[in-house]
Order: sequence, then structure tokens, then C-alpha cells
Amino acid sequence: MVGTWILAVVIVIFVIIILSASIKVVREYQRLVVFRLGRSVGAKGPGLVFLIPIVDKPLWTDLRELYLEIPSQTCITKDNAPIDIDFLIYWRVMDPALSVIQVGNFAGASQNMATTTLRAVIGDIALDDVLAKREEINRILRTKLDEVTERWGVKVTSVEIREIVPPKDIQDAMNRQMSAERNRRAMVIESEGKRASAILVAEGEKQSAILKAEGDRQAAILRAEGFALALEKIFGTAKGVDSKTMMLQYFDTLKQMGTGAATKFIFPMEFMSMLKPLASLAEEAVKKQG
Repeated sequence: MVGTWILAVVIVIFVIIILSASIKVVREYQRLVVFRLGRSVGAKGPGLVFLIPIVDKPLWTDLRELYLEIPSQTCITKDNAPIDIDFLIYWRVMDPALSVIQVGNFAGASQNMATTTLRAVIGDIALDDVLAKREEINRILRTKLDEVTERWGVKVTSVEIREIVPPKDIQDAMNRQMSAERNRRAMVIESEGKRASAILVAEGEKQSAILKAEGDRQAAILRAEGFALALEKIFGTAKGVDSKTMMLQYFDTLKQMGTGAATKFIFPMEFMSMLKPLASLAEEAVKKQG
């Protein structure tokens, strides 16, 4: 009886092992490359995949985009400057069967190929261009790597340089250059600020002078208008004064002059003409008395 139970348990365990080996659940981002008696029968999945125990051998592949980290590599530029570069390779499997059949260790093969390609690319570029044209180097590396990995059923989607470290003496020279450039920009900004300030001051003085000249002009116009108005009033008043009034004004002036210490007087011709009517009145008065 005990032996029967042991046999039943062994059979159950054997069935479970057979089922686990023959039924696989493949996720959406996975594929199962099946080799049947050593011959590839293609990629299976996603979903349930049924295998023949012992006959079929499955190999899992991941279709998601993955990355490969390339450690820092020392490269020599076109102008013989040593620099250290590390970068990342982003890749994804396009053909699961080829990625298994054509290359045994994709990560190791890609790393070796990437370092060799990097040295070849950097060797054709001067140091200044390496520092300034990172995006172009990324594009060249991606293109060259993709040409090789295409036959493996793998596509290199992107290459990103993380860090470029030039030699210490070049770093010091670059720091000095950057410092000089910052000082130059500061001086340019300061001079532009002074120039703008001087322009504003000159513009203010110009506006002030214009306003002052305009004020003086308006004041002169007002004075001239006042003077003209006064002359007009004097002329109007003078037009209403007759010869007798003028004569009385002359006599009053002579009276004031007579009180002074002067012994000689100069009379205008107009005064002599004013005396003629007075002389005529005096002659008529004498004739009436005679």
C-alpha cells in the first residue's frame, strides 16, 4: 500500500515536470526561439507555447529596448590628444532567431565592437571638434554600429556619450579660456551699460535744453506781444491828444526845466510850430485893447 502511494506521488511529480517543460507562457515583450533536435523552428509567442519535452530546447529573448554601458575608453584624437570617453548603447532585438543564431554573446561582442569603432571615429576628429560636436559623434557611432549589428537581428537605436574627459593640461587651458571669455563678456556688458546710461543722460539733457529753449521762446513771444500791445495803447492814446494838450505838456516841462541849474535849452521844431497859434491869440488880444 505504501509503495503504491509512493509510485503515485512519483508519477504526479513526473507529470508536473513534463507539463512545465512542455507548456510555456510567453509575455508580450518576449519571444521563445525553439530548437527541435538542434534545428531552429523559429520564434514562438506571445501567449501559450507548447513544446515537445526532451525534443524541443527553448531560448528566451527580450524584445524591449535595452542599453549597454561602455566603460571609459582612452582614445587619441586626430591632433594626438588623449581623451577618456564613456558612452551608452541603446539596442533592441528585431529578429529573435538571428539574435540567437548569429551571435553567441551580444553584450560582449557589442562592447568590443563599440570600443574599436569609437577609437576609429575619434582618431579622425580633432580635439576641439570632439568637444563641440558630441551629437555628430553619437550619430556616426550609431550608424557604424548598426551596420554591424543588423546581421545579428539587432538594431542600435541610439548612442549617447556620457562624459568626455580631456587631459589635465588641456582642462586647465580650457578653464583659463572660459575665464577670459567670461571676463570679456562682463566687460562688454559693462561697457554697453555705460553706453546706454550715457545715451539716456544725453537724451535727458537734450530734452531739457529743448524744453528750456521752448520756454525762452515762449517768454520772448509773450514779452514782444506785451510790448506791442503797450505801443498800440500808447499810439491810441496819442491819437486823441490835440495840440493844446501837447502845448500844456511842453510848458509844464519848461517849468520843471527852469527850476534847474541849466542855462541853455534846446527846443524841438514841433514846439516852435505849436507857439504860432499862441502868438496869433496874443495879437488878437492886443488889437481888441487898442
